[in-house]
Amino acid sequence: MSLKVAAIQMVSSASMPANLDVARALLAQAAAQGAELAVLPEYFCLMGLKETDKLAIRETPGDGPIQDFLSQAARELGLWIVGGTLPLANGDASRALNSSLAYAPSGQCVARYDKIHLFRFAGGGEDHDETRVLDAGTQPVCFKLDAREGQTYRIGMSVCYDLRFPELYRALQADVLLVPSAFTYTTGQAHWELLLRARAIENLAYVLAAAQGGTHENGRRTWGHSMLVGPWGELLAQQAEGAGVVMGEVSLQRLHDVRQRLPALSHRVL
Repeated sequence: MSLKVAAIQMVSSASMPANLDVARALLAQAAAQGAELAVLPEYFCLMGLKETDKLAIRETPGDGPIQDFLSQAARELGLWIVGGTLPLANGDASRALNSSLAYAPSGQCVARYDKIHLFRFAGGGEDHDETRVLDAGTQPVCFKLDAREGQTYRIGMSVCYDLRFPELYRALQADVLLVPSAFTYTTGQAHWELLLRARAIENLAYVLAAAQGGTHENGRRTWGHSMLVGPWGELLAQQAEGAGVVMGEVSLQRLHDVRQRLPALSHRVL
């Protein structure tokens, strides 16, 4: 028995309606291929022309067109959907949280994770600093996914730059680790696959990473290479660039077998 999962890769633009149309089509494709869980990339709803553009579309938790879109898509397609990230209001008109929301096939929002580690990178003509408009979250978040086959998976949530902080993934103690991302081309080329495989190996868990992958309207280039990594660090599925659906399967039996052969998680002392 296994769970079919999908990482949705996008090249999001500065038009929220256009991005939602693309996301809906790709989610429908994933559902048609038998996926039960589909993960959208970070900033799936908007890659703005400037950093403050995300403030114009921020939503109150539980209310707004992006959240309505995710809820409706989950319900109509019968999917568990993790909505990459979207900006949520936090009481300050000049700030927002970069939040990942999980929806059950009922359309109910079952988990919310606010990105804890905010990205900053400068060099080679690039200058990124999420702290200019975003506030950091504080709490690790997991949710339970009840699959059609009757088994329950513990799903750990994270976002992009979190990938560089292994202590977060240790705290999650999950079967499947989600990493919706918008890695830059520079950092992605150097570190993306290496970090994803390391997090899988360290935690003897599956890692499902949905990425932005291409050159965006704002001139930014993202690395892409959405993928599913197995608990032994093996690359199970991948797409280099462009919009698409990366399909794969995860298995609790496979996790059990690997964790029995190498009981590293039970050997922790720190």
